[in-house]
Amino acid sequence: MTKIETSAFTYHSLLTGTKHSYLSALCLVASLTALPSSSLAQAASLEQTQACEALQQVRNLTITEATVRENDQSDSPYCYVRGIISPAIHFHAQLPLIGNWNGRFLQWGDGGKDGDLDFANHRVAEGYAVTNSNTGHDSGTEPGSAFGYNNRQAEIDFGYRAVHLTVMAGKTLVNSYYNRAPDYSYFEGCSTGGRQGLMEAQRYPNDFDGIVAGAPVNYYQAMNAAGTWNLQRMFKDNFAGNLAIDSTGDGQRDSVELVRILNAAVLQKCDANDGIRDGVLNNPLACDFNPSSDLSDFMCPSSSTGACFNQAQIQTIADFYSGPYDSNGTIIYPGKTKGSELDWIGLFVPSESNGMAPGMLRGPAGDHVNYLFYEQDPGVTIPNLNDTNYSARAGGMNPEFHWLDFSVDDFTNGDAELMSSIMDATDPDLSSFLKSRGGKLIVYHGLSDALSVATATVNYFNDMVNTTFAGSFNDANDSSRLFLAPGMGHCGGGPGPNSWDKLVPLVDWVENGVAPESLTATHSTDGNIDDERLLCTFPQQARYSGPAGEENDPQNWIAENFSCQ
Repeated sequence: MTKIETSAFTYHSLLTGTKHSYLSALCLVASLTALPSSSLAQAASLEQTQACEALQQVRNLTITEATVRENDQSDSPYCYVRGIISPAIHFHAQLPLIGNWNGRFLQWGDGGKDGDLDFANHRVAEGYAVTNSNTGHDSGTEPGSAFGYNNRQAEIDFGYRAVHLTVMAGKTLVNSYYNRAPDYSYFEGCSTGGRQGLMEAQRYPNDFDGIVAGAPVNYYQAMNAAGTWNLQRMFKDNFAGNLAIDSTGDGQRDSVELVRILNAAVLQKCDANDGIRDGVLNNPLACDFNPSSDLSDFMCPSSSTGACFNQAQIQTIADFYSGPYDSNGTIIYPGKTKGSELDWIGLFVPSESNGMAPGMLRGPAGDHVNYLFYEQDPGVTIPNLNDTNYSARAGGMNPEFHWLDFSVDDFTNGDAELMSSIMDATDPDLSSFLKSRGGKLIVYHGLSDALSVATATVNYFNDMVNTTFAGSFNDANDSSRLFLAPGMGHCGGGPGPNSWDKLVPLVDWVENGVAPESLTATHSTDGNIDDERLLCTFPQQARYSGPAGEENDPQNWIAENFSCQ
């Protein structure tokens, strides 16, 4: 029990006469007075503790815990509440103590397949009342996508129900604890959280005043089908097109040098298109790199096993750039952007360093088609996902399904329609949220994201502008903005500027009417900022406007030397 919890327990004992005698409680209080003054300053008052504990008695919610906790991001503790929403949604709320609340409610978005409770201690320290849920399942018992196996309710909860009901529960707690409704309600999330944000804008437009949705995986079924298809390019034909090679002749694919050669060739071709050679593609969508011609100097002689490309590897690269296509050549999801190649190493390239099981195999794509793609789940995952020779068991209580047997034709044939209706957040009509509600939406995406492709977000935003605002970006910009971050990976990382406070511009827009014309993002190495740029409102891009002839000097890579054009 923490000091704060002990103090709260003692005060409660004094008032109720339970658990301890009055005399014992007085002795414990006396011992607490010997604590350092800093600890006492951090402790909640009697009234604050009682107000928090009283939330266990809220009659219209199922609350399992309401206690005062310390915050590692603040000198002040907060009221922590946990509860359950039937049948299996576990949620929690982090409520600043009465007097510390800034009047704002925040739903904190999730990542991946979720299955846990995420904390936003830094936002609580700033005064936000924050909620989050496990989206209806626990990853400790059903890891990855397994929660969806023959469980439609769990799929619906993950798709959209859990976030909305957690918001409703959180606002009920806010009303009970602070004795008033929040002044403003916000959502902040990236990846799955970005999908959740767009889902809320589409399905529940009255939940929030402002939403910030980063790298949204809103084309959820197409993206996961694409991830599976990309993995198949690397694994098929006994790894003939794999970009990891055996550099020592010992049979182990120990080297990913080919990916680095590829990335260097892309940068050589397109890095300077924006007038600066900085290792970042400002507009990868305009890069005309062609692997067949631009890698011709690195092609293998017929007998070579060194750091050179064979035809199967060139085809893998071309397929990654094109995007997954079915047997009729129909592309179902955009291809990887130029400049994202280094992130392929961790996500898609089977090598000795990852045990021939790259991240997308162990994560989003490896079991998605087993549990979350088809209306009728085809079977459980095989024992070893990277066993290319394994023959999946077709019979028995729990038949198996091998991800290598998945066909992207099943997407174009409509086999994912039901699951798309549950999990995709692609409705371009945001009139209810942006017009009727008057909400504000900020979407951002890293242009070097190799997991969810920024092109898909650009396509959605364009569709939204066409549908909601009759194609007028001027009208759309009154309530919605898209920011693309050159060189940024999935929700962060990458060689380009990738760090900024995602919530502050949204709050300023909602509450003060100050629309973000640009965002200032930074890149740091070893804790030191070494690059700073403007992220511009789409479709504008940041252009260097600093001292002439000094654009390649990193000392000049500061926000004031760039302008949106």
